[in-house]
Amino acid sequence: MEDAVVVRDLVVDRGRRRVLQSISCTVPRGTVTGLLGPSGSGKTTLMRAVVGVQTVTSGTVTVLGRPAGAAELRRRVGYLTQAPSVYADLTVRENARYFAVLHGRGHAEADRAVADVGLADAAGQLVGTLSGGQRSRASLACALVGDPELVILDEPTVGQDPVLRADLWARFHEMAAAGTTLLVSSHVMDEAARCDRLLLVREGRLIADDTPDAVRAATGVDDLEQAFLRLIRANEAGREPAGRERA
Repeated sequence: MEDAVVVRDLVVDRGRRRVLQSISCTVPRGTVTGLLGPSGSGKTTLMRAVVGVQTVTSGTVTVLGRPAGAAELRRRVGYLTQAPSVYADLTVRENARYFAVLHGRGHAEADRAVADVGLADAAGQLVGTLSGGQRSRASLACALVGDPELVILDEPTVGQDPVLRADLWARFHEMAAAGTTLLVSSHVMDEAARCDRLLLVREGRLIADDTPDAVRAATGVDDLEQAFLRLIRANEAGREPAGRERA
């Protein structure tokens, strides 16, 4: 089965600044792939390129077998931006039902999406009265209501309490087990262990593209944050990180 996303030699310039520097990576189908890196590393730019709303300088991005941004992908790809993308003067339920109609879905699917993100008790509240974390979850419900094949989530757990973060990650893995592909960005390194595969980006460069266990093995440490530090330092030094001796 082909990968859900294939990025080849992607370069993005913004003015005189190179934001992405010849990125090549893949996102396997039916997995939760984490896009990790500090703020300003190029995570959002890469996600925008996958969605097809980013002007690229060179390189290619293929999504579900089609060029990124192709019209036929609009109902197959869900996208959650960092900024809430819901209507403040509508309730959570009304927002979800509106987006459900756009995807040819009914009220039941909309209400289920609201419940899945932990907002069933707040379904009748105006979005404008919600906390920042609740608004983010309302946006997430709207991104999921169309049951997309590929879901792009930009910092979906920012501002969420630990219990809800755990619930959301459990939901992401349930979706992946059912065949949905998820690309989830985060600058919180402890979320790396929750992913099936990791893309580590720093200063517009891809530092790692592997499973958490492979990253641990390559660097010789079990703590992923320490592993990332080793990868970054090795990259800056222009050498491969020293790992454990192999049998």
